[in-house]
Amino acid sequence: MNRILFVFLFFALGAPAFAQRESLGIFSFWGAFRDSGRCYAVAQPFQSPRPEGWQPFAAVDYRPGDGVRGQLHVRLSREKRAGSAVLLRIDGRSFQLVAGARDAWAPDARADIEIRTAMRTGIDMVVETRSTRGALVRDHYRLRGAATAIDAAAIACAPRRR
Repeated sequence: MNRILFVFLFFALGAPAFAQRESLGIFSFWGAFRDSGRCYAVAQPFQSPRPEGWQPFAAVDYRPGDGVRGQLHVRLSREKRAGSAVLLRIDGRSFQLVAGARDAWAPDARADIEIRTAMRTGIDMVVETRSTRGALVRDHYRLRGAATAIDAAAIACAPRRR
């Protein structure tokens, strides 16, 4: 079942770059991939409101050419209401994210490190905000496999030593 979800997510996240995308592995609920210039660990929520024309996901990105190492990126299942906060909760720890209408990120590199650390030992992750209609939106993720997928992405995009 998880492989079916990742095949769908694989195509939903960038079908035009399909020829360049390489699977680094599927690890329980998370997958790791490499494409031109970046590597990432990614998962779909196991529970969320019905998406509005796009596929929600949580990802940890590595883009060595841009100096990005382990940046959290969340695509929300619903467009968020202007001015609404986006909260990420991992087993009782809360983090406030910065967000656009559909996407959210950690506010800085230090928060990315704290979030990745929590993801490594956590069981569940919830991303919460209010939709444009004012409804509470909660996207639920399982974290089993996240640490291994994050490590696979980090290793695949690690600077090469000569």
